Amino acid sequence: MTLDATSIGGQLQAVAEASAARAITVFVCANCARPARAATSAGRPRPILPEFSWPWPVTQAVVSCAGRLQPEHVLKAFESGAEAVCMVGCQEDNCHYVEGSKRCARRADYLRSILDEIGLGGERLMLFHLPGTAAEDMAIEAGRTADAPAPEALDALAGAIREQVMEALRGLSPDPLRMARVVDADRNSERELEFGDEKYDE
Repeated sequence: MTLDATSIGGQLQAVAEASAARAITVFVCANCARPARAATSAGRPRPILPEFSWPWPVTQAVVSCAGRLQPEHVLKAFESGAEAVCMVGCQEDNCHYVEGSKRCARRADYLRSILDEIGLGGERLMLFHLPGTAAEDMAIEAGRTADAPAPEALDALAGAIREQVMEALRGLSPDPLRMARVVDADRNSERELEFGDEKYDE
């Protein structure tokens, strides 16, 4: 198939638009900022995630506990094109896995040192906490009333996280990995255009 300058121009425009988008990946604990609930043998209920109302599409991954996030998960997100990665876990004193949120914080510190070392910058990894549900779930199990934050309060907390992420993105320098991908795509398109012109002239 012959590639002409118009189709190449469209591809380059798409690459430019993609490079301008603020791609982020958000890992969210399934137990934070949700209504309290009793355990059931009928299987795990579908997670209820906080409503961040991002102004652009984001890659959002639900994890059973933020403490289960491994360094390779976060680094793979950056390798896949994320300009920034957010880890959202429960408050450290209300984690279902007791040490999960603390473990997540330690890994975030470790990963920031790696990002600084490879030149991406540790500020591209952000860690946030939302109210956990361990104490509230246990209260329901014991037949007591769960004193959980109101949905409006949770929405406000999620909105505050969104604003902090947007402010951080405004201060970030261009992502060298994304810039390298755009340059590579540009070079590949130029090669395709040259090949297409040769075929067209024949």
